[in-house]
Amino acid sequence: MTQCWSEKHYIHSDNSDYKKDCKLSTLLEWMQRAGDADIAQSGIILEELMQQGMAWMLTTVDLEIHRMPRYGETIQLDTWHKGSKGVQWLRDFRIYGPDQEQIAQARTVWVLVDLNKRRILRASALPYEVQPHTSDSVGEVPERVEIPSNILLDHAYDLKVRQSSIDMNGHMNNTKFADVCLDALTVKRLDAGITRFRITYHQEARLDEEITVFRSCGVDSGSCFVSGRSGEGKKYFDAEVSLKC
Repeated sequence: MTQCWSEKHYIHSDNSDYKKDCKLSTLLEWMQRAGDADIAQSGIILEELMQQGMAWMLTTVDLEIHRMPRYGETIQLDTWHKGSKGVQWLRDFRIYGPDQEQIAQARTVWVLVDLNKRRILRASALPYEVQPHTSDSVGEVPERVEIPSNILLDHAYDLKVRQSSIDMNGHMNNTKFADVCLDALTVKRLDAGITRFRITYHQEARLDEEITVFRSCGVDSGSCFVSGRSGEGKKYFDAEVSLKC
């Protein structure tokens, strides 16, 4: 049985937002790196996998936050591959503060894709064996974000995908969408603090594509829905940001 991967991160000033909290996108970036490192310890080198025309892509994140890490703190991030279910690869995370208290946890879903045909592959297509870590679980497979039909979305802003957001898979990196979501909200709402971040990625966002960002956030609501779409109505992502009331 494999062990989980564990690593520590110090929250520097460039990792912090205007409240001296760790940026949500930074936290997601560290989670992504930890997942890559965990896979690497299984003997799978991502560059070699890409040379074979395959890569993992994130489809859904459900991050529950008891409190955000703060500037000057050192956190511990644990992650493990929990096994596959159909075409879904499941990965969990636990995040601990300086006193080893758990301050956040996450469930994520990934898929293996053919980089040339841009299609999802079966788990059995991976030419390596990945042993799941089964002694811990944050919970069931996270549900995809579905914005209720009775929720009205208002236009927040428009953006164009620039080269600085593109990763080695040739699309806008998934961690950048956290910034996109939070930029759609008001400072007054963000001042309350994030308690949960859920996002489902529907479509890759590639260089020079334009995304229209919509939001729905009631004055007294604990949740804000954010959606990114093309001018033709193609969905890039749907997200839900839960905030303290």
